[in-house]
Amino acid sequence: MDLSVLTLLVPASFFVSVTPGLCMMLALSLGITVGVRHTLWMMAGELVGVALVALAAVLGAAVLIMQHPAIFQVLKYCGGAYLAWMGVQMWRSQGQLAILDEAERGVACARPSARALMAQGFVTDVANPKGWAFFIALLPPFINQSKPLAPQLSVLVTTIVLLETLCLLIYAGGGQGLSRLLARAENVRLINRVSGSLMLLVGIWLALS
Repeated sequence: MDLSVLTLLVPASFFVSVTPGLCMMLALSLGITVGVRHTLWMMAGELVGVALVALAAVLGAAVLIMQHPAIFQVLKYCGGAYLAWMGVQMWRSQGQLAILDEAERGVACARPSARALMAQGFVTDVANPKGWAFFIALLPPFINQSKPLAPQLSVLVTTIVLLETLCLLIYAGGGQGLSRLLARAENVRLINRVSGSLMLLVGIWLALS
């Protein structure tokens, strides 16, 4: 995979992952209530879900590339438009963020089993339509049709999983400090605008590439 492609993929994936969402808020809440070490079980399940969704998005795109290249071009334009729309929505956000009550108060709760946490992380990611939409929109255009698929797929999925792991650790280990930071509307607004600007740039790049 070309270095220029990775230099665009890495910041785009990072800012989308670090933007407060279902999985990150779950990591934050569990990090406060049951501790970072126990939250690792949830992270393991969530990362398996991330990898599966990313694989499904890329493999589905590979089929379109080989059998229906015209449909793939339409998908590329739609993906670019979706990312640009998502960027605009991030910019228009009022900075409101709903953090779980247990996370805000730091209330101790009954510690769930490792299996339950893994299942919770997996289901939270796989059942999140925004995650599917992002991967379907972003990943396929990064595929180079003239190069073997397997090495590109391994680089894409590995990069995404590593960045997701980093962001989950940031939220799980952030504790009350991160909870208070995200409770301020102006801080969330800044994160959204940085992420939104990057999504706009990526969307334009995808449509023109």
